[in-house]
Amino acid sequence: MLKTQAKYRLGQVVRHRKHPFRGVVFDVDAIFSNTEEWYDAIPEDSRPSKDQPFYHLLAENDQSYYVAYVSEQNLEPDHSGEPVDHPDVVEMFGDYTDGAYELHAQMN
Repeated sequence: MLKTQAKYRLGQVVRHRKHPFRGVVFDVDAIFSNTEEWYDAIPEDSRPSKDQPFYHLLAENDQSYYVAYVSEQNLEPDHSGEPVDHPDVVEMFGDYTDGAYELHAQMN
């Protein structure tokens, strides 16, 4: 039985290690749970292992807002102290304090 523990928590603001975007964690998969088509679209030399947590993010970059699915190895904490401006943040989260958002309600 595979046992994994997520490094980042719901509501935490993180940034991608290689690409210029950041976001708020709103869900976590203990192991890869996306489609094989999505996985195969990642260049082979930078494909992450499936045996690690993957995070669903309300993401933003300089041009847009979107939902991202990112492996734990490609994330790091965001220490900018800036909130994320994604328009869906207010629907899922409360106040922003110390690099994380409070959860509005218990989510599954």
